[in-house]
Amino acid sequence: MEHEADVVGVGAGSAPGGDVPAVILSVRDEYVPIFVSADQAQSIGMALEGEPFDRPLTHDLLVEVLTEFGGAIDRVRIDDLRDGTFYAKVDAERYEDGEPERFVFDARPSDALALAVRIDCPIVVSDEVVDEAGRSPDSVHFDDGPPEGS
Repeated sequence: MEHEADVVGVGAGSAPGGDVPAVILSVRDEYVPIFVSADQAQSIGMALEGEPFDRPLTHDLLVEVLTEFGGAIDRVRIDDLRDGTFYAKVDAERYEDGEPERFVFDARPSDALALAVRIDCPIVVSDEVVDEAGRSPDSVHFDDGPPEGS
C-alpha cells in the first residue's frame, strides 16, 4: 500500500562522519528522513521556500522540456529501501491524439523529490519503506536557528 507524503523540512541528520543533509517526509504519522547531497538539499530547500533561481537548475530544465514535449509528471514514489539505499520512481504521461501514454522512470529519491516540490505533485511512499525507515515525530528535532536576540 502507498501513502501520500509531505516534505516537512530539509535539514541535517547526525551520522558517524558528521552531519548529512536530509529531506524529512511526513507520512502515516511518522517521519521518514532521506539523506541527500548538499546541492540537492539546497535545491529542494530553495524550491520549498519559493526562492527564485538566477538561472534554471537541472530539475527546472527537465520540467520545462517535459512540458514543451506535451508531458507531465503525475507523481513521484519512494517505493523501495534496500541496504540503506532508497529507490524512487517518477510517474509521467503525455497525450498523443487525445490518448494518454504513461511512463515510469527510475530516479534517485533526491531528484524525484526536487521535481515534486517544483510542480507540487503528489509524493507517495510505500508501507515497506515507512515500516523500515519511519521515525516517531518525537525523535526528529528541527533547529530553527539561533534564538531571537542572539
